[in-house]
Amino acid sequence: GSQISCFSPTNFTAKQSAYVDTACWDSLVHHGFDTEGHAITKSLWALKVPVELAPGCPRVPPRTAQRPLVSLTQVFPYALLVVAVLMYMPYLLWRYAAVPALHSDLLFIIDELDKSYNRSVRLVQHMRKVQQASANPERFWEEYERARRERYFEFPLLERYLTCKQRAHSLVIIYVLRNLLLLLFLAATCLFLIFLHLNIFFQDEFSCSIRMGLLEAEPHIPPLIPCKLVFFSVFQLVSLSVGGVYVLLIPVVIYNALQLCQWDKGLLSVYEMLPAFDLLSRKMLTCPVNDLNVILLFLRANISELTSFSRLSAVSAVRDTSANRQDIDTVVDFMTLLAGLETTKPKH
Repeated sequence: GSQISCFSPTNFTAKQSAYVDTACWDSLVHHGFDTEGHAITKSLWALKVPVELAPGCPRVPPRTAQRPLVSLTQVFPYALLVVAVLMYMPYLLWRYAAVPALHSDLLFIIDELDKSYNRSVRLVQHMRKVQQASANPERFWEEYERARRERYFEFPLLERYLTCKQRAHSLVIIYVLRNLLLLLFLAATCLFLIFLHLNIFFQDEFSCSIRMGLLEAEPHIPPLIPCKLVFFSVFQLVSLSVGGVYVLLIPVVIYNALQLCQWDKGLLSVYEMLPAFDLLSRKMLTCPVNDLNVILLFLRANISELTSFSRLSAVSAVRDTSANRQDIDTVVDFMTLLAGLETTKPKH
């Protein structure tokens, strides 16, 4: 249906009323008077494109020369489409510039962490078989001490790989750039909607004038015709909804960006129970703005893929509630405990 409704004089025919609606919808210029009674005009166009005339071209009347090419209600849906495209650009940047490398890093780290846990389980099973097959109980404790002394749980490849990621900054640059673009587009959209509301979006009724050109000398045409934008409230509701959602998204984006300012030590601290994994204890985690911190953030988000984490978390909870916490400090002690072995070394 029609997006504008003009109240034409009663002596106008149906075709004349339709012409008034079309002309006022095409112009969208409000005519009024100031406090001193001077005639003023206010354009309801979102964008005004000036018309440049070539030399020798006839000039049009001043009222028509200031007429823009695109109206607010005609532009607003396309403006939202442009906003949607802009908001999709940070996703494309992250999807094609960072996700492939990040995905391979996560798969490698998850696989290596699970392997370290599985090696500890196999070692405890071997120690259990040694205890059952040996008549000498001291043989078991010799194997136990040798396992801790020779660092059977050592996985230098993973630890060196994580250390290497501390000196890389490609992922963190893309991560920061993505968040900055999101903040820029969110703020620009909110400012654009605020500008529209302050200037145009509170004026759904305006006075239109069609006395121009051949109709300027017609005495039966009134100087001003009141008009109303029918779907104006729909545009207001859409703009308020979009603006409200984007305002709520701004602190979320800022919070995600600030996560790079600190280490997620809760994840790696669980694996500190493994004797060889001392990335934290050796103070190797320096400045958090690097690729390793980004990897840890996404590893935390995909913690369900890390099978060993939940099991080691349970072991950590047992250690925190243990009476002899100083005697149970590594996963070797807990594995022997969970395997039903006596963790207290017999006295001679």
